[in-house]
Amino acid sequence: MSKKIVIAGAGIGGLCAALALAKNKFEVTVYERNPQLGEVGAGIQLSPNAMHVLQKLGIADEVKAKAFSPDAAVMRHYQTGKSYFTVPLGDNAAQKYGAPYLHVHRADLQMALYNACVNMKVTIHLGKAIQSYQQTQQNLTIQFDNNDSIVADLLIGADGIKSNIQACMLGKKSAEFTGQVAWRGVVEASKLPKGLIKPNANLWVGPGKHFVSYYLRGGDLINFIAVQERKSWQKESWNEPGDINELRETFSDWHPEVSQLLSATEQCFLWALFDRKPLELWSDRKVTLLGDACHPMLPFLAQGAAMAIEDSYALAYCLSRDANIENALQSYQNIRLPRTRNIQLNARKNAALYHMSSPMEQAKLALVSGLSRIGLSDRIAANKLDAIYAYNIVEQLSMGPALIGSES
Repeated sequence: MSKKIVIAGAGIGGLCAALALAKNKFEVTVYERNPQLGEVGAGIQLSPNAMHVLQKLGIADEVKAKAFSPDAAVMRHYQTGKSYFTVPLGDNAAQKYGAPYLHVHRADLQMALYNACVNMKVTIHLGKAIQSYQQTQQNLTIQFDNNDSIVADLLIGADGIKSNIQACMLGKKSAEFTGQVAWRGVVEASKLPKGLIKPNANLWVGPGKHFVSYYLRGGDLINFIAVQERKSWQKESWNEPGDINELRETFSDWHPEVSQLLSATEQCFLWALFDRKPLELWSDRKVTLLGDACHPMLPFLAQGAAMAIEDSYALAYCLSRDANIENALQSYQNIRLPRTRNIQLNARKNAALYHMSSPMEQAKLALVSGLSRIGLSDRIAANKLDAIYAYNIVEQLSMGPALIGSES
């Protein structure tokens, strides 16, 4: 392939897209605004739908070696610990979906992708931000923040929810504060009593807040994300070092598994959760968007990274099978937009349920609690997750993109 492809952003989506494109013989260059890789330490959940792509790209074994395989996903009451539902993962997920469910440190996944890109001769520039682009019928010119410019055949905006590429394509619009903030942190497992944190994707739900914890790096680390409702976000930055004492006080009356974990935590970071409405348009002639740049995901279905990974494979597939870039980008959007929109909206809905936000949501949880006594809530939860986890974009695309354009 002779096409020169430029990617804005070296996060999970940008690097995964670079790797998928390089494996399809495209010339790929990535520009990352930050001077070094290594996002603030945090875990991510890689469900089977994402792992199918990593398997195809040849890095699944490396990722698995540094990850943790949870036994189950469990939702529990914030004080009593009573289970609302339990969905088996571990070996069950691998057998059911054909790929594992893993918890991995974001930095480990990013480095695995980075190393694979370097091995495939992808050029990666750090500390250089793409600011905008201009197009004519003949040329695509890409401008950097230092006023340099280059010409390319295709530009992919994988530069996050504050995407410069999206702003240039659709006009600058501020993302909306959701009224929620997320505290994140990582704790060494050796600092806690053995067995305190269960080897699951642990979800605790309570009034106005919820808390998630799980192991990383084979069980050596414990990752947590604690989401709290707030009326406003006055800070200039979207994330900043958090006050660990404030976090402990916020969850002081929660189950000991939560409070003891926070007692062992030495530092944390605080994120404001911002959101955008689903876009109807992802592409502008020879420019397209990917991941959070076109469908930012609230972390209430743990699918942000997974959707960017799926995007990457679909985009490379479409470009490798249609020499006309504009047609390929339209196929990519047709394949990806319905599924990402559905998951984006469902993630929003989960926030109200997790935080018992209304009498209706409280009634739903009471019903789920009652159904759990007969095991029915477990089956209902598993069926809802099947639509996400059982999706195999590698297999689906091998049957032809026309067959999945309307998939959720």
